Amino acid sequence: MRITITANGSRGDVKPYVALGVGLGAAGHKVAVSAPGAFEELVRKHGLGFHPTRVDVREFMQSLMGAGTNFPRMMYRVRQLMKPRMKEMFEDYIEACRGADVVLYGANSYPGRRVARWIGIPTVATALQPMFHSTRLYPSSVADTVLPLPFELREGMMRAAYNRASYAATRQVFWQMMRRSVNEASREILGVGREPLLGPYRRVALSGEPWLNAWSPEIVPDSPEWGANVHTTGYWFLDTPAGWRPPEILRDFLESGPAPVSVGFGSMTSEDSERLTEAVLGALRSCGQRGILLSGWGGISNSDLPDEVIKVEEAPHDWLFGRACAVLHHGGAGTTAASLRSGVPTITVPFFADQRFWGSRIAALGAGPPPIPSRSATSATLGEAIRLATTNPKISRAAGSLGERIRAEGGIRQAVRIIEDYLAAGARTCAGSSTGRFRERDG
Repeated sequence: MRITITANGSRGDVKPYVALGVGLGAAGHKVAVSAPGAFEELVRKHGLGFHPTRVDVREFMQSLMGAGTNFPRMMYRVRQLMKPRMKEMFEDYIEACRGADVVLYGANSYPGRRVARWIGIPTVATALQPMFHSTRLYPSSVADTVLPLPFELREGMMRAAYNRASYAATRQVFWQMMRRSVNEASREILGVGREPLLGPYRRVALSGEPWLNAWSPEIVPDSPEWGANVHTTGYWFLDTPAGWRPPEILRDFLESGPAPVSVGFGSMTSEDSERLTEAVLGALRSCGQRGILLSGWGGISNSDLPDEVIKVEEAPHDWLFGRACAVLHHGGAGTTAASLRSGVPTITVPFFADQRFWGSRIAALGAGPPPIPSRSATSATLGEAIRLATTNPKISRAAGSLGERIRAEGGIRQAVRIIEDYLAAGARTCAGSSTGRFRERDG
């Protein structure tokens, strides 16, 4: 079976899809990933085909971070960035999808579905965080951004209503940010009509295609309100090759003393990075903890740091986190998955989007202290969180138990089985995509 996976976003957004691609390849399928050109090496070194899209990930992330917590400004910047690039994305996805038997897509790569269905190829929806399928159990992962109501209105009898409303708001915010550019590209590149004003999500829900949630049900449980086509598989982890060796400075540091705190903020950039750096160093000093600063700390060299702290450009999370006494990060979906899998306490410093959601889930499960918003991160607040995470036995036990359960899940195996079952059923009823059964030419 020939499978194309369309992925977009930061490295943390793309890695789970590469992991799934590796799993599908091991099951005997021919897999290609369509992603921003910056990730070609990541994709190809894992034996997958690659189709680049003309998306500048660094520019996109810097623009989002520049908007800060001002959501209207963020929406404006996303629309301005996507408008000239959407047609290119459609063209890139046409090239990537042509000849595939099935196309997988996510929230950041919805045009992959539009293109695949236009060609006549069945599709599978995926998600890295809960955003579109409504439930009364918990809010959308970006609820704080799209529906920022006062806390008192979210609690008590209003909680279930707020949770469900947050998904409706999320669907509309995501769609309205790209509606105009998607419709223009659909008309000019595909020659088809507009998508509905309120978005394509009802069509997706009624299509019968599987929807794969790539997170652990231990962290975000299934909802009885979801249909039988919605599956929470467990995380999709991209493990480090067995032969990987750490740089000498990292190996020597780990061997020279007690387990350190791992600190890294992924693709996040901050206009106030100097203040955040000083806050982290002050927190480690006040707790008497050693620390490892991961990539993203531009302008800092090891000569600028105390002997108890080092900076490394990169270290695989699955290798490093289990060697730390605690992990402090931004709360991105992928980094959260890796830190929880490691079984060590987790501290989050969310910047925007879904990061506060994951930090709150960690705290609710007892695997770490409450999240500290980046604007509130000081030596005092970070120091208190590190002390709590590294000295509270309840947190250590909860984190360790949760890590064991996550490591036993096999999310990729579950996802591969669902995809294969779906295509086998489709082949029996409509002989695959060659009949045009999956074609969606009408807007």
